[in-house]
Amino acid sequence: MRLIDLRSDTVTQPTAGMREAMLTAPTGDDVYGEDPTVRQLEQTLAAQLGLQAGLFVPSGTMSNLLALMAHCGRGDEYITGQLAHTYKYEAGGAAVLGSIQPQPVEMEPDGSLDLERVAAAIKPDDFHFARTRLLALENTMQGKVLPPAYLAEARAFTRERGLVLHLDGARLFNAVVKLGCTPEDISRHFDSVSVCLSKGLGAPVGSVLCGDEAFIGRARRLRKMVGGGMRQAGVLAAAGLYALEHQVQRLAQDHQRAREIAEGLEGLGYVVEPVQTNMVYVQMGERAGALKAFCAERGVILTAASRLRMVTHLDVQPEHVEPILECFAAFVRS
Repeated sequence: MRLIDLRSDTVTQPTAGMREAMLTAPTGDDVYGEDPTVRQLEQTLAAQLGLQAGLFVPSGTMSNLLALMAHCGRGDEYITGQLAHTYKYEAGGAAVLGSIQPQPVEMEPDGSLDLERVAAAIKPDDFHFARTRLLALENTMQGKVLPPAYLAEARAFTRERGLVLHLDGARLFNAVVKLGCTPEDISRHFDSVSVCLSKGLGAPVGSVLCGDEAFIGRARRLRKMVGGGMRQAGVLAAAGLYALEHQVQRLAQDHQRAREIAEGLEGLGYVVEPVQTNMVYVQMGERAGALKAFCAERGVILTAASRLRMVTHLDVQPEHVEPILECFAAFVRS
């Protein structure tokens, strides 16, 4: 039985073309800065974002950690959303490894942060308090795209208050495809941007952190410190380059699959949140565990959460929509 895995867009397998690119990639020792494929990836993505330089790292978690540590000092503070990846899903790395205090604030339904609420969270210039240094946003946020006008407002807000603005753009290209814009249309509002290659873009591993030359210089030193220096990493970078060239515009297909699943579930009577990109959220309550087990027996892999998240990706094909919906329909009948 072929499995349909909807847990995340990190579960994808490299395509034949991507495997071929990895097989033939020229390599060198990247710790010495001598891997040509890594350098090409870093330069390519930095150029697409309109930023000066990039740094290839093993994961999005490390990319965000390096950004926070490169921007902030010990005893500084960053503000982010209560549900943001940098705060909730990165094992407290900024606090544990960077001695940077997180200040989470409640999030708006559209994934943004109310800037008045952020302003209220900024600490006074008083030695009793951590020094507020940075605001971190996420785009997409649980599948929602931050509006361009909001990004411009956040940029003006942080400049007025002397804050750095960092973007966890793990699924930046999902936002790009949804908005029909360029990556730079989003990234130009930020001092630094992290882009994940192993989520919607379908590479097996890696993220790229981008910013100005001085910032990337600091991040490169920190990458070595936390064990992120890799040697002949071009075999991995080649997958990222292939994804940027071949697997960006196809994200629209993932968005379409998500809408089809959502519409089908609504027709079955499920409570489904509006879909913007490649994530479908369904209110399951106490039935989530039973649903997960029921679907697993039929080849559909889900997480077990009362607010169930399903993520479409390049391995979810058009012919998979019907069996997914049939699982949910059969669960209702059972």
